Amino acid sequence: MTALPVLILGARSDMGLAIAHAFAAAGHPIQLAARGSAGLETARTDLALRHGVEVTLHDFDVLDRDGFAGFLDGLPTLPEVAVSVVGYMGEQGENERDLAQAALVMRTNFEGPAGILALLANRFEARGSGTLVGVSSVAGDRGRATNYVYGAAKAGFTAFLSGLRNRLAAKGVHVVTVLPGFVNTAMTEGLDLPEKLTAEPSEVGAAVLKAVQKGRNVIYVRRIWWLVMAIIRNIPEPIFKKLKL
Repeated sequence: MTALPVLILGARSDMGLAIAHAFAAAGHPIQLAARGSAGLETARTDLALRHGVEVTLHDFDVLDRDGFAGFLDGLPTLPEVAVSVVGYMGEQGENERDLAQAALVMRTNFEGPAGILALLANRFEARGSGTLVGVSSVAGDRGRATNYVYGAAKAGFTAFLSGLRNRLAAKGVHVVTVLPGFVNTAMTEGLDLPEKLTAEPSEVGAAVLKAVQKGRNVIYVRRIWWLVMAIIRNIPEPIFKKLKL
């Protein structure tokens, strides 16, 4: 794969940085985008020195829809690969009680990422090349009482990515949907996660790089999640209502 610029949206996250390292190790220049991007200077220096690639920092706020076009115009070059790792889970109980909090989860996980990828899709389509990667979640495969607000937002994002992939299939632009399952990150810190179902950020980075290189469509970072979610999706509703998942 030729060395081409890779944009990481949500670069402050553990997964975002791991994905950046995976692409940088393969020789790709990196554009790190996040709120308060100056705080990523240490990460920028580490990536550049460790992998010998150009790394630039860019301020990006997924909630600032009006600023999306200006953000893209300000990049040193239109990336060939753009990865959205933006996400915010919140706490289900609070999401149920506080409409503003629920809206924040929806905007951060669906509206914002879909909006910026939509603009990138149009620019990639006009150029006739590029790959868009959306990191969604297995939580979007079926609504569950324990996280249905977050899950609903991710379900919307997954459906958006599917439609975008269908639309752009003949336009030279590829779309990858990534479903990580549990990942050992700051967002899941303190949760009692099953080891066999929990990936490390570096696994996500390697999986995303491979998916882009191989032109994959939808990937579960750990294959066992495909089986787990296939079972959950097919539990009859009368039984599902009685379960606590």
